[in-house]
Amino acid sequence: MTELKEGIKAPSFKGVDQNGKTISLKDLIGNRIVLYFYPHDDTPTCTNQACNLRDNYTLLLKSGFHIIGISTDDVKSHKKFEKKYDLPFSLIADTDNSISESTAYGDGKNLWVGNSSACTVLLF
Repeated sequence: MTELKEGIKAPSFKGVDQNGKTISLKDLIGNRIVLYFYPHDDTPTCTNQACNLRDNYTLLLKSGFHIIGISTDDVKSHKKFEKKYDLPFSLIADTDNSISESTAYGDGKNLWVGNSSACTVLLF
């Protein structure tokens, strides 16, 4: 796994969110991004973190950040999670692990920090 360091550009990714919208890093060039990796929808610690991002969403937007959640759950699960917790940001369905297992973002067990049972927030 390649370790990311402060100051480098975020590696490219592309995926579909809970609304069926394709999201790619290249579409967000010039924006600040919070990538929120988490193991599954409705896991206790990561749900708390998602709700914290929701509660601070307006402040983050005013600071120029776009928030994107990424887990291996499918679009249907993400939609349910979004509705249950009123999450205002995109949740990408990485069902094939193409983002979380890429050499840039992790190996399926390590997402720069922690392990697959941990939530990881990255700022770009």
